[in-house]
Amino acid sequence: MHLRRTFLTASTAAGIILATSLVAIAQNRTTPETPVKTGYAPVNGLNLYYEIRGTGEPLILLHGGVVGITMFGPNLSALSEKRQVIAVELQGHGHTADIDRPLTYEGMADDITALMKHLRIEQADVMGYSLGGGVALQMAIRHPKFVRKLVLVSATFKRDGWYPEVLAAMAQMGPAAAERIKHSPLYQLYPNVNWDVLFTKLADLLKKDYDWSKEVAAIKSPRMILFADADAVRPAHIVDFFALLGGGQKDASLDGSGRPVAQLAILPGLTHYNINSSPALALAVTPFLDAPMPAPK
Repeated sequence: MHLRRTFLTASTAAGIILATSLVAIAQNRTTPETPVKTGYAPVNGLNLYYEIRGTGEPLILLHGGVVGITMFGPNLSALSEKRQVIAVELQGHGHTADIDRPLTYEGMADDITALMKHLRIEQADVMGYSLGGGVALQMAIRHPKFVRKLVLVSATFKRDGWYPEVLAAMAQMGPAAAERIKHSPLYQLYPNVNWDVLFTKLADLLKKDYDWSKEVAAIKSPRMILFADADAVRPAHIVDFFALLGGGQKDASLDGSGRPVAQLAILPGLTHYNINSSPALALAVTPFLDAPMPAPK
């Protein structure tokens, strides 16, 4: 209990770190694993680590802050049943060593696009959770031709979308939280991560204000946003997000002809810290990913 309590404290201090990585790790150990191909791609000065599971339509999967691919738990296998899942570990995370540059949503979005070029993938569905959701959103903004469908999980388009206590926790993030991580199983899982540097860079990123309202409103890709019913994101922000993406503007009518391209899901009984590893996530996302692309207007 002491290790878990310590890890939860470190996660809260980070603001968007997952408190349930231990659950995800345990689930990975008990879930039948899809065959995995691993590799490193030389992009933008990084050796970007990735894992490929399954075959079919490609889906780029982007993790949240601090923890790497393993945070998705059983969703890795579930999502790869019908498609090729390319899960990536972002700059300074997991198996991807850091380089001498700050962490930015824009820079990491450029990294993922460069990875797609390296893998000769012209277009893919892109799904990101929390920090990875910000990266996925920037991909849709900066490199829209590479994004087929966009899925954002527990992410915001504006910094004040987080609850005030979450923003306060982000402001307190730094090397002290990194020190606590060193006493958790996460440290054994990713022994090569420079935790002090990662937490310092994440702190710098998370303290910066941002508002992508105009850019979000211009996204054309089919899009879906998902949140826990007890998320770290304010409900009012969720409603505003859905509206910016074209949802919630009018009744869909009896035959559904008036429904928007955008979709919204609120997953019950979950929080920001366990939605990523809950099997409910893949169940909610799969119909959206499987649906045919809408006809061009």
